[in-house]
Amino acid sequence: MPERSRKKPEYQTKIAKERIEILFSEMENAPDDLARRYIRLAKKIGMRYNVKLGPGKKRKFCKYCFTPFRGAKTRLKNRFLVRECRFCKKAAKMKIKSKV
Repeated sequence: MPERSRKKPEYQTKIAKERIEILFSEMENAPDDLARRYIRLAKKIGMRYNVKLGPGKKRKFCKYCFTPFRGAKTRLKNRFLVRECRFCKKAAKMKIKSKV
């Protein structure tokens, strides 16, 4: 019996990437409750079709409650950008690359 391929077909992953892009563009202008739903859907699509969101998209929302970082408290601390979520009050650290 031949082994089955575990990868999704290329056309499906392409459609998944397009849908994720659309959801993130819609998230920019949506109210918080709708934006959280869009982010959850994008993450779910990414997991199902094995598509990574990438660091640019991951930095746009809280990984605990999926709230976008709009108007979040932001500070620099020891080469880290620290953002505090408005909704769940958890801090997200993001390393900053130094230009040396």
